[in-house]
Amino acid sequence: MGNALTHDALAQEFVQFSLDCGVLKFGQFKTKAGRMSPYFFNAGLFDDGAKLGRLAAFYAQRLMQSKIEFDMIFGPAYKGIPLGAAVAIELARLGKVVPFAYNRKEVKDHGEGGTLVGAPLKGRVLIVDDVMSAGTAARESIALIQAAGATAQGVAIALDRQEMATEAHSDGSVRDVPHSAVQYVQSVLGLQVCAIARLEDLLAYLTGQGGAGSLAGHLPQVQAYRDRYGV
Repeated sequence: MGNALTHDALAQEFVQFSLDCGVLKFGQFKTKAGRMSPYFFNAGLFDDGAKLGRLAAFYAQRLMQSKIEFDMIFGPAYKGIPLGAAVAIELARLGKVVPFAYNRKEVKDHGEGGTLVGAPLKGRVLIVDDVMSAGTAARESIALIQAAGATAQGVAIALDRQEMATEAHSDGSVRDVPHSAVQYVQSVLGLQVCAIARLEDLLAYLTGQGGAGSLAGHLPQVQAYRDRYGV
């Protein structure tokens, strides 16, 4: 991938890569919010060194385009740990060496103890994760970063689903809210967010597919989902 790739071209290449890896699939999938989604993105299937290395290159390319300034990377447990490490390695290959840290979900009561591993959290911290569903993981990461005296500067994700987030209420119900998790993190928490691709990029990819039996057959379902839950 050269620097000549435009924003849209990079996203289109990433959608193709995700399909080739089986990370992006079409069908009927129940989301954490209880919605039936016509597509599913499982970053855990970037599951060998070549895939992870190429994924990190996509993140690094998008970060360079985003102009987000950061001093170190934080990978939230669990999926953010390999993602953050891979991105730190790719950035170092490109000449930008930054410290890297991650957290455990369980407090370690021996050795060095605590929940944080790696470099001390200092300065402007970039959080690297796969997707953002409700913004809960981002809030937890921000709390850890702030507790250490550092500043959460931004979040890098692979896919922005561009759909309404949900929030739980005291009566046990879960309701849609008129903003996405990404919009919440940007407007309420004040962080910059960059995504390699967004749902609209997936729609553009499907629109460009032609021929009988092609992936274009999934376009009506994905568009209907966007119309119903999109922001």
